[in-house]
Order: sequence, then structure tokens, then C-alpha cells
Amino acid sequence: MLFSKRKGFVSVRDTIQKDSMDEPLRSGLWNAMHICIWKQIEYSRYEQYFEQANVYGLFQHYWHNYFKRPLDNLPHDIESAHRVVRKYFFECKWYEAYDFIEFTASYCPENMAPEFIKFCNHIFEKELSAYRFVDGVLTDITSEEEVASIEEAIDTSSKFSGVNQHLKRALALLSDRKQPDYRNSIKESISAVESLCKCLTEDDKATLGAALNRIEKSHQIHPAFKKALSNLYGFTNDSGGIRHALLEEDILTYVDAKFMLVSCSSFVNYMIGKAGEKN
Repeated sequence: MLFSKRKGFVSVRDTIQKDSMDEPLRSGLWNAMHICIWKQIEYSRYEQYFEQANVYGLFQHYWHNYFKRPLDNLPHDIESAHRVVRKYFFECKWYEAYDFIEFTASYCPENMAPEFIKFCNHIFEKELSAYRFVDGVLTDITSEEEVASIEEAIDTSSKFSGVNQHLKRALALLSDRKQPDYRNSIKESISAVESLCKCLTEDDKATLGAALNRIEKSHQIHPAFKKALSNLYGFTNDSGGIRHALLEEDILTYVDAKFMLVSCSSFVNYMIGKAGEKN
């Protein structure tokens, strides 16, 4: 893991690719097309004419429906058409690259689509894209509100050193593209909540429940939010066994770790805000 990630110097927006696409992500998506589509080209006859290729219809869709170009300008050989597509993909804006990937999944030969979508989702997760294919459509799995919540928690918790370091560490473990550690990211997110509880109650043995009861004495908490806090308490309470069971799961994913980081960040923001109302 790079120094900038370990120390939390890279912003949340640079870590989770929501409004951008870096070179590894773009190259990975091109490789998905290369492996799942271009390397699977077959011809209906012995002579390898472009018009007889199983991807000829896809290129016609590119020219007619995507590029909006005259079909009689479609190159007569597949190599030339491929060069046009490649040049476009590596020069287009980040959101146009997503358009192109989604378009390709919709119009490529049906037998190629499942593996192509699966490969793309693997790249999305590996390179921390905020998007995934869901039912053949690219869907935002990381909202602006979630990103803002993590940013706010890291910023406002700066006066609580332990909380701040746990949150930064959780984000770093989640965003390590070479070797992400979702299990320990979840642990760090939970530890941030526990650390905050100890700070707010000035009790090293304080649990989330104790901190919540203390705040309830002087501030009204909305019933729906109180229920959400109680559910989070289940995750942070070792004696209940829920936390242990969660962390013993064989497969913990990016989505699991992101959910816990967002949830714990929201809780940190809420608790710090409530504590500040008394001052």
C-alpha cells in the first residue's frame, strides 16, 4: 500500500472513482473487450471477410447508433474498424467510456455478453469504480451523499485522533487496489465508532449503548434514527456475537466494507454533531 493511502493523504473522491476514470480502470475495461469480444471473433465461412464476422453487427451498431456515422464509411476490414474504436475509447471523456462499455454490452453477440459483463464488474471492483453492471445496465453503487459522509467524518473527527486514524485506515484498506483487505477495513470502521464512544463519555470502557444513553438524556433523537443506531450497536457489541459472526464470514466484499465505512461515518458525524449542540 502506498504511503499516501496509508496516511490518508488521498481524498475519498480520488479513491472511489465516481466522476473520473484513471488509466488502470480504462485499460482494464479495454482488456475486458479485448478478451471477451475481440479475441472471440469467428467467421461464418472459411474466407475471413469482415462482413462474415460474428462482431460485424456490433460494428454496424457502433457506426449507426453510437458514432452516428454513415455506414458506408465503416472500414471494409476489421483491423481498421478496430483501430477507430480503440482510438476513440482511449481519447474519450470518462463518462463516454462508460457509455461505450454499456453500449457494447447491449449490442455485442448474446453469447459474449455474460462474460463481458462479469469481467467488467471484476475490473470495476478491483479499480474502485463507483459503478457496476446490474441487469445489463451500469448502476451507481456509490452515491454523492455516501462520499460526502466519509469526507465529513474524516474532517470533523480530526480532533479525535483515534477516531480519525481508524476511519483513514478503513478507507486505505478498502482502497488498496493491489491487495484490498475488506475484513480489516470493517474492523477499523467499527473501531472508529468505539473510539468515539470512549471519547464522548470519557470512559475507556464505554460501549455505543452507554454513549447513546448519555446523549439521549439531553437531546431528542428521532425514533427511526435511534433504531438505526441500535442496529449498528449490534455490530459493535462483541458480547452479542453479531460482530464476530460478521467478521468470520468467508467472503467479505467491497460492498460489505463500503457499507460499514459509510454507516460508521454517518454515525460519527451524527454523534459529533449531537455532542456539539451542548457546547
